[in-house]
Amino acid sequence: MRAAASIVTTLAAAFPALAWAQTGTAPVSSQASLIGQLAQLGGGLILVVGLIFLMGYLMRRVGPLAPQGGQHIRLVSSLPLGPRDRILLVDVGGKQMLLGASAGRINTLHVFDEPVAEVTASGAMNSDFARTLRGLLKREPKA
Repeated sequence: MRAAASIVTTLAAAFPALAWAQTGTAPVSSQASLIGQLAQLGGGLILVVGLIFLMGYLMRRVGPLAPQGGQHIRLVSSLPLGPRDRILLVDVGGKQMLLGASAGRINTLHVFDEPVAEVTASGAMNSDFARTLRGLLKREPKA
């Protein structure tokens, strides 16, 4: 009988949950420890999510980190047609091409003899090709 009481006492000392079940009240130290662990977990989660949003904001502000100098291929304009389809106007060595891009596929739609939109040295376009193309695409044939 003494051996059984000794085992129960040893288990109660080793596992606070058993002591709590025997006495009916949780020890104050385990409650404080649990609250501290949950606070630490929540703080870490908030920190990680905050860092993700901060990096997303910085990437939008700074832009891609790839070097921009000396590139021979430039994206002049892009017009989304759907969730996965878009039309791209690309300048390759002074020649402009209209490309159709969809999931897993890129097709050449037209190669222009003369530039449609002028591209400055910084890659910015002087005319708004996307607006013009959108206007042409929205025009419906008269029936």
